[in-house]
This record gives sequence, structure tokens and C-alpha cells, in this order.
Amino acid sequence: MGVTRRVFLRAAIAATAVGTVGATGTVLAPTASAASSQGDVVGRISVGYQGWFACVGDGAPINGWWHWSQDWGRSPSPNNTNITCWPDVREYTNTYQTSYAALGNGRPATLFSSYDQQTVNTHFLWMQQNSIDTAALQRFNPTGGEGPTRDAMATKVRGAAESYGRKFYIMYDVSNWTNMQSEIKTDWTTKMSAHTASSAYAKQNGRPVVCIWGFGFNDPNHPFTADACLDVVNWFKGQGCYVIGGVPREWRTGTGGSRPGFLGVYHAFNMISPWMVGAIGNVTEADNAYTTYTVGDQADCNANGIDYQPCVLPGDVSGRQRAHGDFMWRQFYNMVRAGVQGIYISMFDEYNEGNQIAKTAETQDWVPTNSGFLALDEDGTACSADYYLRLTGDGGRMLKGQIALTATRPTQPTVPAGGDTTPPAAPGALTVTGHTGDSVSLAWNPSTDNVGVTGYRVLRVSGSTSTQVGTTSAASFTVTGLGASTAYTFDVVALDAAGNVSQPSNQVTVTTDPPSGTTNLALHRPTSESSHTQIYASGNATDGDTNTYWESANNAFPQWVQVDLGAATGIKRIVLDLPPATAWATRTQTISVQGSTDGSTFTQLLASAGYTFDPATGNTATLTLPSTVTTRHVRLTFTANNGWPAGQVSEFQVFGV
Repeated sequence: MGVTRRVFLRAAIAATAVGTVGATGTVLAPTASAASSQGDVVGRISVGYQGWFACVGDGAPINGWWHWSQDWGRSPSPNNTNITCWPDVREYTNTYQTSYAALGNGRPATLFSSYDQQTVNTHFLWMQQNSIDTAALQRFNPTGGEGPTRDAMATKVRGAAESYGRKFYIMYDVSNWTNMQSEIKTDWTTKMSAHTASSAYAKQNGRPVVCIWGFGFNDPNHPFTADACLDVVNWFKGQGCYVIGGVPREWRTGTGGSRPGFLGVYHAFNMISPWMVGAIGNVTEADNAYTTYTVGDQADCNANGIDYQPCVLPGDVSGRQRAHGDFMWRQFYNMVRAGVQGIYISMFDEYNEGNQIAKTAETQDWVPTNSGFLALDEDGTACSADYYLRLTGDGGRMLKGQIALTATRPTQPTVPAGGDTTPPAAPGALTVTGHTGDSVSLAWNPSTDNVGVTGYRVLRVSGSTSTQVGTTSAASFTVTGLGASTAYTFDVVALDAAGNVSQPSNQVTVTTDPPSGTTNLALHRPTSESSHTQIYASGNATDGDTNTYWESANNAFPQWVQVDLGAATGIKRIVLDLPPATAWATRTQTISVQGSTDGSTFTQLLASAGYTFDPATGNTATLTLPSTVTTRHVRLTFTANNGWPAGQVSEFQVFGV
């Protein structure tokens, strides 16, 4: 099974601005000492293309819900999922029924299969429409059960690239590939090299492009020696290939996520592409990465005759990182002003990590009602399903000098339909119709519009900040997941089909009921973490499903996970679960508890102690505080686990008594 590639260390050095102001006042990107002239990756936008989704009944050799669900033999559902956001499937000829509830608009919850040629054609049509040049087809260890399906996907990608005038190349991901050193050579010689005969196969400096992702990563999934890696790089170069290295972001210093002693391997590549997913999640962190990594990386590549292709990512939808494009655009701006040779988008179709640019559900109308997934409008700004494709197209134009370097994104999140620029009237008479310890029910008078109202956004207001907490097509909504004994203020805005947004309704303020001793105050509340591995993010710990779990980066104690209760609340008891399956052997984790009212200054609530999780007794542990403590942010710090070298929690529950 292919794995996702999240990495976790955060950049921490303040960013500084660079750039040269031309005579006209236009900010120009610095000129880089590129090792190569423009080709199919230098001077181009490349996108990582997984192509790894299949459905039962699609004819794929793998015959399962490949990458859609954790158990590929069962239909995807809220309790059996492997994705973090929902694709927009309106342009696919074939889709497959899942076990999710219907979408918010009543349509069936269906998913696409990458094995359908029409799906791949649609993806490459989107690339063509948005001037995306090149696709890097991901190829994990092809010697196991996934091999035949991956082989077929290479053929399908080749056909689509040829049909839509795009380029593609093979990108080997060597994660967990035990016999990689010999098998990768055999796979290229006997299978993948045949695709270089295609007019669509990417060439750079007249040579076919191959990328190898995973050399030098300092984790158990990439245990290869520097000598073995250098042998593989030189072998591909000996086959006449232009070789890209997907490397750790600390490749240049050999620290952090990079194994020491690999600089010779890194310098052997023709192009270096450091991985940034998991390292940055907002504009400030993107600027820190620019200072910490990008500027020095480009200088090192210039000095060693290597092309530089850093990552740009749209941000995790489920992590609310996207900021309606501002996060991604800041990265484009930073990369272009650094003078990079190419840009790699992580990724095109990564619905598992939520970092896809492919078309995605715009609003809750296009998301299964029981999924808990966010849509592209999660921060209150309407975004069309194709927004991040369009944003990538503009980033490519800036890289190529077709538009001026600008820190302000030129791409609007929505495109007005039919020229309608008239917003709906504001919803009227917003009232509170009920409340509990963790919910508030609202109702209002419907809005009117010159064309028609398509829905409403419900917003929680705090000072000058409004945060979207739900969408609906009805004139009522119940907000859930709130803190007990807490005052909340809400208003509502209306939308039309053109993306026009009304003025807000009147505001209402309501205080939720006091906490109940049986109410889990952490359920569905926001989380944060020191790190996570693969798809096991901290949100799994408060989703109410004991089969999903948070797992920290391995072999890197101490690690922490925390929950935001929404307001300062009295807490007394914490109940932690691990998945109930007997496959989870008995283990003892060493945990301490900290609390904070502001999310920055934490005090110790419970000293470090060992807690045993035994499947025979429910795989649960209860941590009881000496007395009731009022806090908003509750953090668990893990320093040991005798069953696995990481912190692990499937449900992080907090109670008032």
C-alpha cells in the first residue's frame, strides 16, 4: 500500500523580504544561475499525480476501494474512510455509490475511479485548461498486489497526456520498498522505460525525466544507505535519464528530517525538489521556510550546477490552511522571487491529505451530510471547485514571466456566472430557537434575490472576526460542537448562484447550557499537534470514532496533541481510547497533562505517569485531575510508549466531572 508523505518539523526563523525593484516600479524576480535551459520541467509547473483511486466494480485488477477507504474491501463511509475532503465529481462519466449519506443538496454520495480512462482524461483536460505543464505519475513499489493496477495507470496517463498536449514522467516513491536498489532498475528497464517513446513523455536537456522520491529521509520508511542511493541515481543517469530527487527539506544541512552523510547523493541529482507538506500551514510559516530553506537551497544548487524545483502546496482543507488561496499564492510569490528553476505542486489529486488542487466540493451542499468534511468555503469565502487549478495556472504564468511578480494573488476565488453581480437581500429576524450544552439552534426569515438564493452561511462572530460554522439551503440551522456555559454570537448571510454574498443578518447572542458530567466536551472540537505520521492527524482524536486515531511522528519523543474546548471550561476527567481491535496489543504510554486559557502559556495539570491500554478491557485509560480546573486548551504530552515508538490516541475525551 502506498503511503502519504507528511513531515512534521516546523520552520521557526522569521522571514525577510527580497527582490529587486525595476525602473518601472515592477518587482522583478532575481535571476538564478540555472543549470539547464527551459525544458519540460525547468521553467514549468509540474504536479504530483497519484492516480491511485479505485472502486469496486470499475474493472481494476486491485478490485477494491483503493485509497478511498481504510478497508478497501468495504464501501467508504464515515467509519471507513481514508480521505479528508470530498471531490467534486460532476464532470466524471462514471462514479460509484458509497455508504455515505447523500450530499447536502440531496444528490447521491458517489466517487470516481482513477482506473476509468475518462477520469484521467478529465484530469488532464483540467491541466490543459489551466496551463499546467507536466504531471509526475507517482509509482510506489510495483512488485506487490498494487503493481498491475499501477502498470495500467501508467498507460492511461500516457494516453491522456498525449490527447491533451501535456507532459508526464515517472516519479518513483521508494517508501517501504525493501528491495528497492535492484527492483527499481528492473522495473524501469522492463516496464516504465517503454513510455519514454511517447511524444508526451517529459524531456529535459534532451533526456527522459525520472524522479526518485525518498532518498535521505531520516525515518524507518527510508532505511537506505547513501551508497545504495548514489548507486541508483548514477544508474539512472547512466541510462540517459535526467534525474530529479524528491528529498527532505533539510537536505542541505543533513539535519532534522534528513539523514547525515547524504550530501553527495543530493548533489548527484540533476534537479532537487525538497518536500514541504506538513512543514508549513500558513503565510507566516511559508515566509519562514523561504528564509530558512529556499534562499540557501537555491544558492547551493546554483553553486553545484543543479536545477531547483521546490514544492508549493494549496494547504490541507481539513486543517483550514488554505485562506482562500492566500497561503498558496504566498508560496508562488516566494519561489518566483527566489529565482527557482521549476515548481512542483503537492499534489494534484491528494484527497487523502486534503492537499489536492483538483476540483473539490465548494460548499456543504456538495459534501455528504454525515461525513464531517469541510468544503472550500470553510473560512467563509466562496471558492469555485476549480479555484486551485486556476490559482496554479496564474502561478505558472508568474514563474514564466507572463505576468509580473506580485505578492497579491490575481485569481479571484469565484467567477461570476452570467454576469449577475446583485447580491441577495440580508436574511431577516434571526432568532435562537433552542440550545443545549454543546449546540444552538437558529432560524431566520428567507432572503430574496434577483435570480435566486442558493443557500446560507452561518457565521460565529467574535469581535471583528467571523468564522463559518455551517451552510444550509434551509432557513434554519443547528450549530454543534460548542463549549458548555459559553456565550456565542451568530449571524447569517445568503448566497446566490453567481457567488454573490448578502449583508449579514442581525446578530444574536446566546449562552449554552452548563456542562453535563456525561458530555464529552472535546467531541468534534478543533485540535492541534506537535506532529503526525501518514494520515493519522490529530483531528481523528476528537471525531467520535475509535477506529480512527492520531499517531505522532515515530521515534521523536516528546510529542503532544491538544484540543480547544472553545472557551474556558471546568474540567475534571480525561478519558483516552485506542482502537478496540485486538490487533492493538497491550501497551503503556507515559503521559502528562497541561492546560491553557490562551493557547500559548500552559501550566501542568497532571504530572507524567504511565497509563496502560489493554484491549481486553476496552483499550481505554482514565486520567483524573486532583480537582476541577478551568481551562480552554487541554494538551497531552507523550514521552514514552512501550508498544510503538510514538504517541497514539483514537479518542481524546474531556469531561466536567
